[in-house]
Amino acid sequence: MSSFVNKWKRSTGPGFGEKVREAVKPAMPLRPRLEQAIRQIQVQVAKLESTSAKLKERDNAIFNKVVSALQKHDQQHASIYANELAEIRKMHKLVSNGTLAMEQIVLRLSTVQELGDIAVTLTPAMGVIRNVKSKLISVLPEAENEIGEISGLLNGILVDASQMGGAATINLEGTNDESEKILKEAVAVAEEKMRDDFPDLPSAPDESKEPTGYN
Repeated sequence: MSSFVNKWKRSTGPGFGEKVREAVKPAMPLRPRLEQAIRQIQVQVAKLESTSAKLKERDNAIFNKVVSALQKHDQQHASIYANELAEIRKMHKLVSNGTLAMEQIVLRLSTVQELGDIAVTLTPAMGVIRNVKSKLISVLPEAENEIGEISGLLNGILVDASQMGGAATINLEGTNDESEKILKEAVAVAEEKMRDDFPDLPSAPDESKEPTGYN
């Protein structure tokens, strides 16, 4: 246990030579590496939130174009704008799902205090990170490398923890279920936010009546 305490709490970072030796025998303490991973995830969350805000602005602009086209009885342009709006909302949903999932991972990693907690927490967290990366690269290709670095960092921490005996009894089926649970919770919250934040498209006006405009 004293060996783990030293690895967990020691905060002096390794030099270049030590980093090279870590490829053979990792020496950097676990807590600073875990804190580094949390910071990197928080950076990604901030980037995703910024992307989400931009998509919402774009959504508002296109939605207004749909309304304007329908008011003018211009069904052709209304359909074009509606299709574009649907794609924007699909992207926004992916970004929202990823943001919420990564926020949950930050909360879970922030509670890690013991060696055993690392193995139990990191395994499903890595599954979530991989899933988020695979979904987001279609919207944010630049996120692939950045999230890949986070995944690699978490994997290195998990490997070191397992070498110290903390991951010997990991139930992989259980951790996969936990990953699915985290993702489903994120999707449910994202869908509720989508319903609250984005209005439904208006119906085309009745051609037999004079247009009355939209609120």
